[in-house]
Parts: sequence; C-alpha cells; structure tokens
Amino acid sequence: MTSSFVEYLKSRLPLVEKALAAAAPASLAKPGTRIARDLEDYLYDPLARFTASGGKRVRPALVLLGAEAAGGDGAQALSAAVAVELFQSAALIHDDIADESELRRGNPCVHCVEGTGVAINIGDLALTRVFEVVLDDANLPADRKLRVLKELARMERHTLEGQALDLGWARDGHWDITPEDYLYMVEGKTAWYTVASPLYLGALAAGASEDTARDFIEIGVHAGIAFQIQDDLLNLVGNANAQGKDFRSDITEGKRTLAVVSALQGLNPPERNELIALLRAGTKDPAELERAVKFIELGGGIEHCYDLAAQEAAQAQQQARDLVAQHHIAPEAGALLCDMADFFVNRSA
Repeated sequence: MTSSFVEYLKSRLPLVEKALAAAAPASLAKPGTRIARDLEDYLYDPLARFTASGGKRVRPALVLLGAEAAGGDGAQALSAAVAVELFQSAALIHDDIADESELRRGNPCVHCVEGTGVAINIGDLALTRVFEVVLDDANLPADRKLRVLKELARMERHTLEGQALDLGWARDGHWDITPEDYLYMVEGKTAWYTVASPLYLGALAAGASEDTARDFIEIGVHAGIAFQIQDDLLNLVGNANAQGKDFRSDITEGKRTLAVVSALQGLNPPERNELIALLRAGTKDPAELERAVKFIELGGGIEHCYDLAAQEAAQAQQQARDLVAQHHIAPEAGALLCDMADFFVNRSA
C-alpha cells in the first residue's frame, strides 16, 4: 500500500471506473421498444453521462481505503464504493438546481440540458441506485449488507440536514450564524458523505468489528471539515483560472461559509453591514467580489479558515497515528490516512 494519497487514488481509479460501468442500470421496459428508448433518453443515459464525468473519485476510493485499512480486501467494498459515488451524482444534480448553477465539471449542468423536472428525476434515480447496488451485491454477506445499508441511510440523513441548514439560512436571510453553527452544518453536509461515511462503509464491508470501524469516523469527520474549509478558501482566494466561472461564486450565492461568518463577527458594524449588502446583492462584478473578499480578510475570516483547516487535519492525523499505536491498523494504512489529510488542506483544485 503506497503512502501517497494521490498515488493511491490513481491506483484505485480503474477499479472504481470498472465497477461504476458495471453498475449502470437498464430500463425495466421491454428492450427495443419505444418506451425503453425514451427511458434511456430521459433517465438512464443522462445519469450515466453525468456519473462518467466524475474526477478523481475520492469518495469511492476512500471506501476501498477503509476496507484495506481495516485489514480486508478493497474488492469487498466495491458495491459500497459505487453507492457513495451514485449518491454524489444525486447530490450534485440536485444541488445545482437549488443553487441555480450553470456549469458542473466544465459542462452545462444537467438541469440546464434536460430541464429542471427531468433533472430532479435523474437525481432521484441515482438515489434509488445507492441502495440497489448494495442489495444486488451477491458477494457481500447478508449481515455486512445490512450494516452498509444502515450507514448509507445515515449518511444521506446527515447530508440532508446540512443542506437544509445551508439553504434555509440563505432563504430566511440569517446572518447571525456562528462558526459553531457552520461547523455543525458542514459536518453534516460534507464531512460525513465525503470522508467519514466512506471510510466507515469500507470497514463495515470488509467485516471489521464495530469498535474498529467506528474509529474511522473520527478521522473522517475531522478530515472532511478540513476538506470543506479548503474548498471555501479556494473559492475565495484560490486560482481564478483553475476555478473558472465558479470563482467567488460563494459570494454571489451569499453562502454562510466559515470565512464569512467569522469575518462578520470580527468586523465593525459599518463594515459588517457593507459585507452583508454585497453578499445579499448576488453580484458577479469582479470589483465587488474583490471588495467582499477584502472585508472577509479584514474581519479575520481567511486567517481563521487556514488555522482551523490545519487544526482539523492535524486531529485527523493524530487519530490515525493512535490507531496504529493501538495496533488497530497497519503503519502503512496510518501513513496513507495522514497523507490524505495533508492532501485535503494543501490541494489547489
């Protein structure tokens, strides 16, 4: 097992891609009929195209890593890995509708191409497949299958709670959000389904004991929070060319990121009011976006994000080292988990 997380992702990518392709669903209608062709056009093909356009496949790779770190075979966790990636597809399709986004992965969003109603239905198919692929896994023992399905349901609930807070705060114009509120929201919306649940699911699929499997949740929650904070930073102060049209879109959408809520607590009332006005305006003007970032920096939001992301990554790494010291995982697995946390806070895209 390599100690480089980037190399690990590359090495597991072909396995994940093959499993995703094999899991592509077919219409329930009689093959060759008009209904079957229409269903392919309106439902199955769009989901297959969107899922195939994924990038590094970080989440399914983490499922395999959880299985291997727990002493099992990554192949035992392939259906769980596919399930997590399908949930990612559903979440992104629905998220883009909620945020009225135009581009995803360099292409027009599904709802821009297919229409909002059809896109919602395509996302719903992905959610259905999350459970079907695990139920159809003949190689996964029934007791492990039940544990995996229960965790997938919990992962979805965590994500929905986080999304509810994110959308609801924006809808109702709440600006009194605290950094602690943000951390609860992002733990649910991002940390669980991005890192904590994938690692835990892999351990469960590999047959790990509950005590050993749950150890991965703590690593994943801390690493997942660091991942999201870095995502927020890249949107504000990252490479504009790499971000493309999405650069500083969090300001346009008035998102309550950690940088924003921290800055609002640190600014004087006139500056705070001006930042809120910019966040409410939905502006795409580069000069106004730059002004908003200056206020966020002035209020200490950027610095706080860098500090907390580093702290969260360090906590994830300490948890991994503790597991090695307790002989719950091999040193090679611990090194890989530590490098994963480094990757999350040092990535540039």
